[in-house]
Amino acid sequence: MARFSSFSGMFGQDMAIDLGTANTLVYVRGEGIVLREPSVVAVNTVTNQPLAVGTEAKRMIGRTPAHIQAVRPLKDGVINDFDMCEKMLAYFIRKVHSRRFARPRMVICVPVGITGVEQRAVQEAAEHAGAATPVHIIEEPMAAAIGAGLPVQAPRGNMIVDIGGGTTEVAVISLGGVVASQSVRVAGDELDDAIIQFVKKEYSLALGERTAEEVKMYLGSAWPLIEELQAEVRGRDLVTGLPKTIVTSTEEIREAIEEPVAAIVDAVKFTLDKTPPELAADIMEQGIVLAGGGALLSGLDTRIHHETGMPIRIADNPLDAVALGSGRSLDSIEALSRYSASLD
Repeated sequence: MARFSSFSGMFGQDMAIDLGTANTLVYVRGEGIVLREPSVVAVNTVTNQPLAVGTEAKRMIGRTPAHIQAVRPLKDGVINDFDMCEKMLAYFIRKVHSRRFARPRMVICVPVGITGVEQRAVQEAAEHAGAATPVHIIEEPMAAAIGAGLPVQAPRGNMIVDIGGGTTEVAVISLGGVVASQSVRVAGDELDDAIIQFVKKEYSLALGERTAEEVKMYLGSAWPLIEELQAEVRGRDLVTGLPKTIVTSTEEIREAIEEPVAAIVDAVKFTLDKTPPELAADIMEQGIVLAGGGALLSGLDTRIHHETGMPIRIADNPLDAVALGSGRSLDSIEALSRYSASLD
């Protein structure tokens, strides 16, 4: 990990954190994205002490003895386990900072639909983990739009759809503000769960979270493919309790994830319905931009285009858009309040 050359007064180097349900990305001013790890903590349930964080902890999911539990401190885009979230953040801050007692100024992304209480929980977790006060909050769709290169300050409509692990954030942005938005707690995790439930019902096969995610990445699609694919999937037979292998296809997995995919598309349509006519005309011309890991779901852009009639494009770097956007906002951290979610 690179050592950082400059510090501002009592602060460590400015940082922006995309605190995601599935993955956490850390952007350091002047360095870019320096950390990308799963939002997972492995905990000894006897002592309640974390044993591993991030990539190492994710490898333990489904493979731990009884006294070790791999937990995800965030659920549906908000903090589910405050104590573990604080420990995870502290670990990530220490990992990217060369000075032990540095208190970096920090920007953290939050879903557009969370409550003031949930926002404060994120802020307090970051402060307890070692961030300087105040911790700045930026809404995820705004950060994603900046990261995707949209002209958010321009007097025209820009529409961003950020599909993460826990939430899908849809927003229309103009003149540096969110004009219309919709946040639904349906995203990558719901797709994984839909696959688990489908395979359980159709094949009496129990799948783990990691296997379901792999199936989604390889066979998941939101629109019929030119060439449909098949793959073997291994799990535990619910009847015999023994390991079992089945063969499933892109058609079956598309059927399995239809409900959450439809919910994501409905969120886009609902936001368009709330958009002023002048901005809707801009979006018709400029198109809708997809960001987040969910943007990589095969055929999702075609599905949204088919149901809305709008041009669709995927951000150049969809997985990093939120982290890059929040990182770029560090360049004007003193003026960040115009992008920030209100905490009053």
